[in-house]
Amino acid sequence: MRHLLVVLVLFVLGSGLAACKGDRNKCEQACRNYGTLVYWKKIDAELAALPEKDRDAHRRKRLGEFSSLLENGVDHCINQCTSANNDEQTDCMINAKTADVAEKCVK
Repeated sequence: MRHLLVVLVLFVLGSGLAACKGDRNKCEQACRNYGTLVYWKKIDAELAALPEKDRDAHRRKRLGEFSSLLENGVDHCINQCTSANNDEQTDCMINAKTADVAEKCVK
């Protein structure tokens, strides 16, 4: 999903680049949490709009799509995050429990 990749890239652009490298493990955790929360926020809205009988099939379809999208975009996000070396933003993304909170981390 292009939206997920764009959002992850925006995180990096908003962070600014620094000479030091951030913690790769923390960046991976932040990128995965952020990507998961933001993706499922959108999908949950889609599911709510569907008739109840169609929701399970749509959720299964989107779950398969999500795994592929996350794996395809997470490495780029991690590389950008480590380059940005922004511990405050990284910690915010790790600790976010909702997409709204996660999105505020990158603004």
